[in-house]
Amino acid sequence: MVVINQIKSMKKIIHFIGIDVSKDTFDLALIKNNDPGQIMQKLFSNNITGFKNLTVWMKQQMICYEDTVFCIEHTGYYSKPLAKFIQARKGNLWMEMSLKIIRSLGIQRGKNDKIDARRIAQFAQRNQQDYKPYNPPRIIIEKLKVLLMLRQKLINNRTSIVVPVNELEFTDKQAGKEALRIASPYLKAIKKNIIGIDKKIEDLIAADKSLTKQYNLVCSVPGIGKITFCYLTYFTNEFQNYSQPKQLACYCGVVPFEYTSGKSVKGKPKVHNMANKSMKKLLHLAALSAINYYPEFKEYYQRKVNEGKNKMLVLNNIRNKLIIRVAAVIKNNQPYKINMPA
Repeated sequence: MVVINQIKSMKKIIHFIGIDVSKDTFDLALIKNNDPGQIMQKLFSNNITGFKNLTVWMKQQMICYEDTVFCIEHTGYYSKPLAKFIQARKGNLWMEMSLKIIRSLGIQRGKNDKIDARRIAQFAQRNQQDYKPYNPPRIIIEKLKVLLMLRQKLINNRTSIVVPVNELEFTDKQAGKEALRIASPYLKAIKKNIIGIDKKIEDLIAADKSLTKQYNLVCSVPGIGKITFCYLTYFTNEFQNYSQPKQLACYCGVVPFEYTSGKSVKGKPKVHNMANKSMKKLLHLAALSAINYYPEFKEYYQRKVNEGKNKMLVLNNIRNKLIIRVAAVIKNNQPYKINMPA
């Protein structure tokens, strides 16, 4: 029944609008009646007045929200008000990675907001069979995102102080001690703020039954802690964006890909650079924790290293194993057990 409804809704979609959003304005390109031969373009203010003007303009073009796909690049906060406005009027919202749009269009020359809007519209029209309605995160996930962002800012600030102080102490011990004495109040304040944010994150998880359940499942996997769980939850929209374990592992940058061509090119399998770097870093720390504190992974790591395998390769294998197990506990709705099937 769901598939039939999706097919029916796709039949109604006959117009494609590409939107390039900036802080103050958004450029729009319209492909009307599924005909890429003619593209209309318009500029609107990125505020409620501009959104209302968009509605008026669409009426003038004799198109409505329900039979139009609105394709927007993920641009953080700037695109959120417009996205909410479109969805509130039952528009078909498609949020897509900018890199995917760029690569799908081949070699391109020149760039500005107007050209980008045209390219986004062309992408949506050419790839309309891949359209997936955008599912916005819950409000509690947005709150979690803000806390994680503030936490990372504090960690970055702490690093920007600690690293030069340590380097100074290495070259001039006395000057390094003096610098550390001056910086200590700031470092203590940052530490206190990080602890406060961690407490707010814990309270946020505890206040939501769904998050609490997922937290207990995911953190049953060796090496996976609270912060790794939070980032996974936010990036995957509570594990809804990736239906297959390998998809999630690929997104996290822990799946090695073959690199060969004919007889002459025979490179070693390696992970692709196009991945979520934050998740890759967190999974690396999780893998180090797993090989230090959990016999199952510690024995695997030692065995592979003794066989002559590269240590970083083995660590990446463990990262892959961890994320596959995370996907498994979510799918099976059961906590992790040693040697459980992924």
